[in-house]
Amino acid sequence: MFANKLNLWKPPDEWLRIKTIDLHTGGEPLRVVYDGLPEIPGNTILEKRKYFKEHLDHIRKALMWEPRGHADMYGAILTPPVSDESDFGVFFIHNEGYSTMCGHAIIGLTTLINETGIIQSQSETGQIRIDSPSGLIRADFSITPDGKSIASFLNVPSFVLYRDQYLKLNKPGEIQFDIAFGGAFYAFVDAASAGFELIPSELPELIDLGRKIKRSVISGWEIRHPVETDLGFLYGTIFTGPAHHPGHHSRNVCIFADGEVDRSPTGTGVSARAAIHYQRGELRPGEIITIESILDTTMDVRIEKVIHDHGYPAVIPKVSGTAFITGKHEFLINPSDPLQTGFIFR
Repeated sequence: MFANKLNLWKPPDEWLRIKTIDLHTGGEPLRVVYDGLPEIPGNTILEKRKYFKEHLDHIRKALMWEPRGHADMYGAILTPPVSDESDFGVFFIHNEGYSTMCGHAIIGLTTLINETGIIQSQSETGQIRIDSPSGLIRADFSITPDGKSIASFLNVPSFVLYRDQYLKLNKPGEIQFDIAFGGAFYAFVDAASAGFELIPSELPELIDLGRKIKRSVISGWEIRHPVETDLGFLYGTIFTGPAHHPGHHSRNVCIFADGEVDRSPTGTGVSARAAIHYQRGELRPGEIITIESILDTTMDVRIEKVIHDHGYPAVIPKVSGTAFITGKHEFLINPSDPLQTGFIFR
């Protein structure tokens, strides 16, 4: 009885109705917005993102923050393609604002396209092309004999901006770090040097230190992208350490945006790490390394090509991982709700 009545109920016309499909990649959430938004003008993805930020940011807050989301929610806004060779466009949202690139989201979107059959493929493999804020992304999907969906993508040129830098905090003291770009800029810190094993019980302390490092680096180092000024900012801190499982290369914990914790190994992060390891002579083109998250989920990364990009020696990384659809939703925003744009507790 209740189910029938609820199925027949329709929200008032003045309520905003936004439809999403939710996934996770290695445990990291992804809320894909596919219907209910007004037109987002712009000739490029960066222009569309700028318009959304200036005119529709209340929707980001409503979908990312409580009560519809949480402090660690992550999202993707789909757009029509802006280049002739792409299938669609996307930009990314989170608790603090907007990302330049997101590997876990690309893996999630590729899985979504594959499993929903939006782009038809006549074989067990296929390719999609995605316009992102940091450039055109080429992603592949394949189905294993046991029916498992694997997604991978060729990332944008990834490079090291600074190596072997130092900053001093009251606690734990002097910290050595590198800064590298893999679609976003990160400060990379060895976890053991800061007293961490990269286990879930350490998360409060990792978040606190990650935010302090980010603020300190922003205040003391210039973060500049060689082409796009909109990409020139420090996105987060990534702590690295030994793998906890045999056969894996290492472990990542990424603290990004306003203290968000990436549950996955971080696609842009492992891309930037590929650039660091290549520059240090620790990773050769064609070699594959498997990197763990704090949940023990993994991503693979390998260097497909070495290039010179706008004055920087750079690599083109290929990142692979798995994602899973978790739900299909219609979110309602009542204009009379005093908390319609949400709230956030960190």
